[in-house]
Amino acid sequence: MEIQWYPGHMTSARRMMQENIKLIDIVIELLDARVPGASKNPDIDQLAKGKFRLLLLNKSDLADPAATKRWKEYYEKQGFRVLLLDSRNRKEASAVGKAVQEVCKEKIERDRRRGIVGRPIKAMIVGIPNVGKSTFINSFAGKASAKTGNKPGVTKGKQWIRISKDMDLLDTPGILWPKFENPQVGTALGWIGSINDDILEKTGLAYELLTFLQKYYCNLLSDRYKITNGMSSEEALYQIADIRKCIKKGNEPDIDKAAKCLLDDLRSGKLGRITLEYPEG
Repeated sequence: MEIQWYPGHMTSARRMMQENIKLIDIVIELLDARVPGASKNPDIDQLAKGKFRLLLLNKSDLADPAATKRWKEYYEKQGFRVLLLDSRNRKEASAVGKAVQEVCKEKIERDRRRGIVGRPIKAMIVGIPNVGKSTFINSFAGKASAKTGNKPGVTKGKQWIRISKDMDLLDTPGILWPKFENPQVGTALGWIGSINDDILEKTGLAYELLTFLQKYYCNLLSDRYKITNGMSSEEALYQIADIRKCIKKGNEPDIDKAAKCLLDDLRSGKLGRITLEYPEG
């Protein structure tokens, strides 16, 4: 599915990141563990060139554990430090501070040799819309420091947050990149809710999702919706409409509502632990 969505505020947000990157020691990038490839903004690698890096595979509690293990190894081979994360879990979020200290140990040691002691590490937190940045920040800081919401675009501007005496964190708005070279990237981001639902053709998105799930997670479809092997995507969506009582006037199945139910069940984890793409190789 061809999806392009790049509102004007994302241009401003990217410019703000470029202006502030010189102040930053480490860039912490949140990825969605269900789509660790599609949710990795290629612009960030260029923006963060020369900076320490930490990748957080957020919402790992919603992803397929075996696939998450493969993705962690995939990014570690590229030289990234990678942590698995459920941003709502304060204990898991607090472990990020230790990882930041380890990743930045070269910088900390360099400061020590220069007689600079106690200077806090300056970190920038980045990620696509609806990846869970604000929830993570609130767990990490131990207080409600950032607005949260289950939709893209909650964070509108930058804000500095004091995490501890050892770290200051620059929060930034979630941004996408201007053009998806691979249409499947836009589809995957549509599935998880990182693109505004108002511009999506949800029925088509649901058909594509059902095709994927029939191939890789047919047991989960059977468990929740009694969908059987061999059903087409159209038949499966009618089955969801029947099971979830999505009915229009005249006792007709409401396919649009059934599509929304499917996407909501995926995003909330009610379908089960699912990963929607796999690393190369």
